[in-house]
Amino acid sequence: MTEDIQPLASLQFIPYIDSEGKLPEFVQGKIGVYAIFDNDKMLQFVGYSRDTYLSLKQHLVRQPEHCYWLKVQTIDKPSRTILESIRASWIAENGSQPQGNGTDATKWNDPIDTKTVMTSQEVANYEGIVADELAKDKLLKNVARRVENEILALLKSRGVTEEIRFNPKLKTSGLLDLK
Repeated sequence: MTEDIQPLASLQFIPYIDSEGKLPEFVQGKIGVYAIFDNDKMLQFVGYSRDTYLSLKQHLVRQPEHCYWLKVQTIDKPSRTILESIRASWIAENGSQPQGNGTDATKWNDPIDTKTVMTSQEVANYEGIVADELAKDKLLKNVARRVENEILALLKSRGVTEEIRFNPKLKTSGLLDLK
């Protein structure tokens, strides 16, 4: 593709998950800018990446309820200036900043912090552990596993067949991120 900015409206909607439960393979290893839309085709997030496929997979895990449609523009040579220009142009074309680029940016860009979704029982157990760091790590790992299972079940219900592997080393910190 050329490095000209293609208007967002001129790009076709691509299903986030195809009929076989996979992400679009044509973006694997591709440098590009992507717009993510919800089920109603409302813009949720605009991002860019050196490997669009891996970024899309990460977003699917972090925000599965908002990832239904895509628009993508790939470029041949890595250029942060070009990527940022395309992203800014698409956000301006949208007329307002998507929540994923504003108030919800950390939910789209950062590892999932499972401490924020602990049950009241998990919080009480965690706060009850005073000096035993190993016990705290174990509890956080169990919370991370619970949240991971919830995410995997949601993705399975959407027909996702992609291999999803979380980084096991982050779980003891209560974080979930793809490996």
